[in-house]
Amino acid sequence: MKTDPTWWLLARASGITAYVLLTASVLAGLVLKSRPFPSLKPPAVLDAHRLLSLLSVTALGIHMATLVLDRAVPVSIAALFVPGLLEYRTVWSAVGVVAAEALLVVVVSFWLRKRIGTARWRTLHWATYPIFVAVTVHGVFAGTDSGQTWAVLAYGGAAGMVVAATAWRA
Repeated sequence: MKTDPTWWLLARASGITAYVLLTASVLAGLVLKSRPFPSLKPPAVLDAHRLLSLLSVTALGIHMATLVLDRAVPVSIAALFVPGLLEYRTVWSAVGVVAAEALLVVVVSFWLRKRIGTARWRTLHWATYPIFVAVTVHGVFAGTDSGQTWAVLAYGGAAGMVVAATAWRA
């Protein structure tokens, strides 16, 4: 009996969508700090950055839920939160779990900025760089489409844009 590929397709699509949205959010954050486009007003860029972050986390949640619902690879709810429990490409899946948890902390920090202080909030936001690297590594090594030309171009393009924008900011 064949299994229905719907959940697997949704898991792949939502993971890729989360990655694209995360990349866009990181780029918006870099644009906000470096202001390479004077015509873009900081409040609008900040709103876009926050929205992209929330959409990224939403797509991540869909990715996690559809991984559990898909029966091709058994994924428990606990494996979504405890690194190393998933037997499928264990190390790279664990990297994704840690990155997802760290990303959630950074996104939640938007609302905690006044409580934790701007200095701590900024320090916490520096974690975005290793999170982005971890998410990229997770996608490349745990993703089922990583060998496809379009996926190689997407990961390379996303990483290249973030590196270029970071260099511009520096």
